[in-house]
Parts: sequence; structure tokens; C-alpha cells
Amino acid sequence: MKIIVCIKQVPDAKDVRLDPITNTLAREGVQSIMNPYDQYALEEAVCLKEKLGGEVVVITMGPPQAEEILRQAISCGADMAVLISDRSFAGADTWATAYTLEHAIKKIGDFHLVLCGKQAIDGDTAQVGPGLATRLGIPYMTCVQRIREATASGLVAERMMDDGFDVVAVEYPALLSVVKDINEPRVPSIKGKMKAKKAEIIKFNAQTIEADPACIGLPGSPTKVVNVFPPAARGERSVLTGTLDEQIDQLVKKLLPYL
Repeated sequence: MKIIVCIKQVPDAKDVRLDPITNTLAREGVQSIMNPYDQYALEEAVCLKEKLGGEVVVITMGPPQAEEILRQAISCGADMAVLISDRSFAGADTWATAYTLEHAIKKIGDFHLVLCGKQAIDGDTAQVGPGLATRLGIPYMTCVQRIREATASGLVAERMMDDGFDVVAVEYPALLSVVKDINEPRVPSIKGKMKAKKAEIIKFNAQTIEADPACIGLPGSPTKVVNVFPPAARGERSVLTGTLDEQIDQLVKKLLPYL
């Protein structure tokens, strides 16, 4: 069984900066981590491999430093890693990203299952998974919270809904995006870290995947950030100081006129 896991390197939440020219996230020189949701997708892929056999291939589109999260994925049980990196990919929105991942996956070849995190914490759109599945022409499930049963031909999963969950069966090939309830990601072992350090990272660029220059990066992105600004302050604000009892007294006095 061949499982492809799409992962993304995202800026650490405490170190987010914007490029003042392009209005996109600045990634050069910014501390980055593996997108948290993708860690759960990776863990589920490794669990399925341990149960059914096969291999786990992790792919990411990003700058050269995104190789770090690929090695992290190998240390957690992935077998093969592919870095899709080219300056022409910069500034891609979800549409262009799905296009790029589609071409990279077709370059890798036949697969049974594609796993993604529900969304990336830097964009929070949750659009790439469904967009990628649509481009690949395969069925998909979003917000998967549990895989009840998996065989060599298909699986049965629970899809999280606002009022409970749906139970859905699907045959391969298929794509699933998962939520954090699905598992608990493992901690890399020393053996896994040694393997990751020596692993060869396969590298694709725009030419390798035969991408149309008009469909990637900023040129291929129909959605663009025109302006970024903080929301205007609303209402009066004040800071309460002193001990807890003193702050409670101050708060009561401020609220009394509204009672």
C-alpha cells in the first residue's frame, strides 16, 4: 500500500511576519515548524503502514529549509521524502498549491491514499486537501476523526460534523484530511533520527513536474492579498491594576452604571 502525506512547513505562531511588498507570509529567516495538523496525518499514515504494509511518502512544497520537516517525518516513520521547491512557486494561493501538488503526485506515480492535515495554521483555509482531490479526480473525506477499518482495497472512517459524525466508506484511491482527534503523534526514536539524518531527500522543481508557469506561484493564484491592516479599536479600554481584590472592586465600580 502506498500512502502519500502532504505536509507543510509553517511559521511558528510567535514569529509571524508579513512581506510588506507582496503581503504574503515572510518565510526567510523565520523560525518554522511542521504544521500541527499534518503531524496527525503523518502518524495515521505510519499506523496504516504498520497494519497493512507498504510505504509512506511525504511531500512538501516550500523553500529549501522545508527539508527540515521532511527529515522530521522520516524520523517518525516515513519511508521517502520529496521536496517540491522552486522560486516560481512563491506566493502560491490554495489553487496554485493544489495544482503544484497534483503534478508532483502524478510524477511520483500510482498511490492508494493521500492524507493531509485538516488545514494549515498559517492560512486556515482547509482548501488544499479538497482542491487536490478534485484535481486528482479521486473521492475525498474531510475532518476525519477516526479510521474504523482499513483494508487493502478501501476504508471506513468517521467524518466529524457539527452535530456528531458521519460514517463513510471509500475505495482507493482516495484523499482524507484529518483532525487532531484521530491519534496521538509519536515521538521520534533515536534510530529514527539517525535514519532521517542519512536519508536522501528527492527534489522536484517546476521543470521536473512539468508545471505550466502561468499556473504556479503568484501568476497562477487567482486570490491575492491586496492589503493587510490591524482592525480598528472599538470602544474604550482600561487596564485594572493592584491586587486581585482591588481589581475586583474597580471592575464592580465600572460595571455598576450599566446595571
